[in-house]
Amino acid sequence: MRQRDLFIIAVLGSSTGLYAQDNKTWSLQDCIDYALEKNIQLQQDKLSLEEADVDVKSAKASLFPSLSFSTGHNLVNRPYQENSATVSGTEIITSNSNTTYNGSYNLNAQWTLWNGGQRLNNIKQQKTNKEIAGLSVAETENMLQEEITKLFVQILYANESVAINKNTLEVSEATYKRAVELFNEGSLSKADVAQLEAQASNDKYQLVTAESSLRNYKLQLKQLLELDGTTEMVLDLPELNDEDVMAALPNQIDVYNTALTSRPEIQSSKLSIDNAKLGIKTAKAGYLPTISLSASTSSMTNNASTNNWAEQMKYGWNNMIGVNLSIPIFNNRQTKSAVQKAQITYSSSQLDLINKQKELYSTIETLWLDALNAQQQYEAANSKLESCQTSFDMVNEQFNLGIKNTVELLTEKNNLLSAQQQRVQAKYMAILDRALLDFYAGNEIKL
Repeated sequence: MRQRDLFIIAVLGSSTGLYAQDNKTWSLQDCIDYALEKNIQLQQDKLSLEEADVDVKSAKASLFPSLSFSTGHNLVNRPYQENSATVSGTEIITSNSNTTYNGSYNLNAQWTLWNGGQRLNNIKQQKTNKEIAGLSVAETENMLQEEITKLFVQILYANESVAINKNTLEVSEATYKRAVELFNEGSLSKADVAQLEAQASNDKYQLVTAESSLRNYKLQLKQLLELDGTTEMVLDLPELNDEDVMAALPNQIDVYNTALTSRPEIQSSKLSIDNAKLGIKTAKAGYLPTISLSASTSSMTNNASTNNWAEQMKYGWNNMIGVNLSIPIFNNRQTKSAVQKAQITYSSSQLDLINKQKELYSTIETLWLDALNAQQQYEAANSKLESCQTSFDMVNEQFNLGIKNTVELLTEKNNLLSAQQQRVQAKYMAILDRALLDFYAGNEIKL
């Protein structure tokens, strides 16, 4: 087999996953699942959660003693001394050499017994920070689901708008052809034909604009899913009927009460208040004394000694253990400032919770009112669309018979197009707001 053929097979094999992705049909749930797995911001939040877990382990480790080993090796040169005396352990070593070598070996242990509860409070704070980091992950997941749902509904809306504009263009082109026939028969003026031709061109422009909007929404969705912008994305767009649009709305107070207990941004704010309380305790511990225990064992050697290395280590070996008490008296207001800042942080976290609760209520109330208004507008738009369709059909038939003029036909046509757009807009606004309300009530997003 030729080298070129082998290369082509290798490329095709490595691209199998890409082709499978290209040929995949994406439903709303597929988009959500993929984003929860691939979104970069979400992955960064998960890394922050892992970092918070490491901080918890580090805080717990501070309860245990520390142990370290050190050794030093020195050459000492005394160029103008014929004899020198050096204390090494229990020996007084004299040497007639100008240069001597000595070594030291130390094993040190340090253990803080009590420091006003700072370490225990720090452990509690780090555990709380870990919970907050986990809630940040959940908050990002919720944000992704909401944004994907909004884009998906916008794509549904744009897709139906394209269909409406295509139908409108077909009607305009058919009307223009009929106008040319009437002009040839002498029943219609050239100005009327030109006006209908301009209308068909305008409808074609509106179709191109609608198709451009649809492509733009798909591009935004691909970017949110971290997909290549050049990748073709085939969406599984559901057909939604009147029952989906007019589905009963949940009670807004019930939704709010459920959201207060389940939304991660609210739980995160509550944990921030708990963390701020711990911060005050940690800061106040700066007023209290610190008790620590220290211990060490060490020995030293010198090349001028008459003993060998092992004997020097043995006779030079000494052990020490001690208890240290540190009482803060004056530290340039550092502790007092830390306490005041911690108290300010506590007050700020309380205000942040109140603000988050107000924002949550405002969001739910707005969604509920918008959904209710959209449902009512949808009902009204349906009635208006029926009457506009009937009126347009009658005027169009009369125009073909030469009874109605061009202005009357275009007026009815524009009225019909406006009614169609109003109906579509109300339809998808109602569906989106109802879906988000259900999500805030703790249910999965479904259209």
